Amino acid sequence: CGASPRVGILFLSLLGFLPLVIPTCPVPCKCATSIIDCTSKDLTVAKLPVAFRPSAEIIHLGYNKLTSIPNGLFDNLKSLQVVYLQGNPWECNCDILYLRSWLQWQQNRTLYRDVKCTSPAHLQDRIIAYLTEDEIISTCQYSYCSLALLSQLCLFILLFLQGILVIFIIVYLQKFRRMTAEAQSTTQDLYQVVETRGSF
Repeated sequence: CGASPRVGILFLSLLGFLPLVIPTCPVPCKCATSIIDCTSKDLTVAKLPVAFRPSAEIIHLGYNKLTSIPNGLFDNLKSLQVVYLQGNPWECNCDILYLRSWLQWQQNRTLYRDVKCTSPAHLQDRIIAYLTEDEIISTCQYSYCSLALLSQLCLFILLFLQGILVIFIIVYLQKFRRMTAEAQSTTQDLYQVVETRGSF
């Protein structure tokens, strides 16, 4: 009976289903038993692994191009002890709220004193773990206001173009009516000429 689980795993591996059972090392990182090293891999938020193996204790994400961390990325890693995050261009806007919250739950925040904001300008070089929620939300409101202003500008341009189109249609219809009237008048004149010649 003891050999049956091994036979099952071997069978799955032969079928190519083993990666679905046992988490593999995410590309392009390097992995040991409990360490995942993704240092200097040009990772962006879009290229970041969707999940890490649950046994991970140490994750290296330093010196990449990360501006934020996706919500919930570290939540299910029960063995996780530390994540190295230095050397990334963190953007301290709405998207940084999850990382800030996760950092604040860490027992030893001093490990993350080099995880600092790159932008916006008024938060540059601030330690993310010590940002207040109001400071971040204020940047969110600014972003929303900018987006709203841009939307209003686009709407104004659209209405302006529609106005020009309506004016063009009105002018074209007036010209068409004038041409139609002139054509009708010319036709009537021709009928009169024909009738006059016919009477002779």
